[in-house]
Amino acid sequence: MTKIGVLGLQGAVREHIHSIEASGAEGLIIKRKEQLEDIDGLILPGGESTAMRRLIDKYDFLEPLKAFGQSGKPIFGTCAGMILLAKEINGQEFAHLELMDMKVERNAFGRQKESFETKLPIKGIAEDFDAVFIRAPYVLEVGDQVEVLATFNGNIVAAQQDHYLCSAFHPELTDDHRVTGHFVKMVKERS
Repeated sequence: MTKIGVLGLQGAVREHIHSIEASGAEGLIIKRKEQLEDIDGLILPGGESTAMRRLIDKYDFLEPLKAFGQSGKPIFGTCAGMILLAKEINGQEFAHLELMDMKVERNAFGRQKESFETKLPIKGIAEDFDAVFIRAPYVLEVGDQVEVLATFNGNIVAAQQDHYLCSAFHPELTDDHRVTGHFVKMVKERS
C-alpha cells in the first residue's frame, strides 16, 4: 500500500492521517528523519512556520527533507507547510526548503480572528471545495513551472509544480478529501 507521511513536529497531524487513510493510502506520523526512507510521499502540515523550522533544525530534518523532494518524491505543504516549500518568503532574507518556485506572504489574510471558510474552485480537483483559512499565507508570485490551481480575491492559494503541491488553506479540517485524494493520486503515479 502507498505510504504517506505527515511531518509530526507541530501542527494538525492526526487530521491529515485521517484524510490520507480516507483517500486510500496508509498514513504515518514522521518524527525521525530515518522514517523518510519508509514513505512514498510527505505532507508538511499547518502550524507555525518559524516554530516548525526551529524543530526541523533541532531534529536535523532540513537536508533530509530537501533530498526527499529532490529525489522526486511528492510533497504537499498546507498553510505553514506551503511557506516551508517556498523558494522565497516576502520580507525574509532566508527561505526554508526552497523546493517550489514561488514567493509567499506569511499571515497574508491577517491574524487568528480573520480566519474564514469559503467555497473555492480548485482546477482539476473540485468546483466547490470548502476551504478553511487560519492565519493563512498566500502566494505572491510563481515561476514558469508552477501551475496555479486556485485563487481567492486575486491571490494564489493553491498551486502545483511537478511533484510539489501546496495550499494556503487546511484541506484536512473538513470531511471533503478531494485535495488530499489528488495528492494521494500524485504519489501513486510516482511510486
